[in-house]
Amino acid sequence: MLKVGVIGASGYSGEQLLKLLLAHPRVTLAAVTSRSQAGKPLSQVVPFLRGQDRGLAFVDSDAAALAASDIDLFFLALPHGAAAEFAKALVPAGKRVIDLSADFRIADLATYEKYYGNHHAPELLPGARFVLPELAPPSWKTEAKLIAAPGCYPTSILTPLLPLVRAGNIISLKHIVANSYSGVSGAGKKAQEMYLYVERAESIKAYGLVKHRHLAEIEEQLSLGAGGSPIAIQFNPHLAPMRRGIATTITVPAAPGATIDALYAEWKSVYDGRPFVQILPTGETPDTAHVTGTNRVDMSAVLDERTGNFVITSVVDNLVKGASGQAVQIMNLWCGFDETAGLV
Repeated sequence: MLKVGVIGASGYSGEQLLKLLLAHPRVTLAAVTSRSQAGKPLSQVVPFLRGQDRGLAFVDSDAAALAASDIDLFFLALPHGAAAEFAKALVPAGKRVIDLSADFRIADLATYEKYYGNHHAPELLPGARFVLPELAPPSWKTEAKLIAAPGCYPTSILTPLLPLVRAGNIISLKHIVANSYSGVSGAGKKAQEMYLYVERAESIKAYGLVKHRHLAEIEEQLSLGAGGSPIAIQFNPHLAPMRRGIATTITVPAAPGATIDALYAEWKSVYDGRPFVQILPTGETPDTAHVTGTNRVDMSAVLDERTGNFVITSVVDNLVKGASGQAVQIMNLWCGFDETAGLV
């Protein structure tokens, strides 16, 4: 049994992570931290864990004490900036770390600072690895002690798009437009007017135009997939009147002579045997309701002969495949467990 800890577990992603880890057949949840909830039983703060919490309570987030513990692997479910501070203590102590924040998703320091401000542990960037499990080179399993789990929007965009960029002869690398629609839980637990029920019910709106923070990791990964050629996309995020889920529609010009069959053949060659990517028939668009509570990406595409564009659609649960479930999937692969252990 692998001993794991969750640092910053009182947010939506942290709560989902606790649920997955407590039911995982190969791990023991040994520590759960939260500065605001320290001393409280898990079941009091996260009521859906009643009867499953094994008597655990939140403890204070003391980086030095956690680094000195016998816990093997830590999940950082913290805001950007705070995660780096804990990584600075845990990684040198030999702990494996999976970070759910943005602190180590972007390899280029200047790009990180453009979107997020000062980085609190730039010395750790060279050893960190961005891991979208289905697409990352397998060397990450032996090279890294610090893993950056992708964000929810990037997962919904990169999963269908990155294999096509790497292929080089299916899509254009210009004029890519991604419209994404996120449930309100994607913003975390915030007491702000725009997230109130009466503001969001029966309402949808764009936000974060034209410099949403996730754009940095999306464009960096696409550019790496294109062999270093810079790729810029038009990313338009929207806040949707639902609790969880992300739906993304990507419009991209087809490369000369490219067909829908070629696109599907590329997807199938990349995702054959991968349990958490489901490729739907062309013309059958995925639905967020069908992935809620799962670690799955559902996606499909159609070629619009009139415009010459591929129209690609994907859906994920932002709290599972877009955050906590993907982090558990990374842990499974990193530690030699079955990829699907503890996940659906």
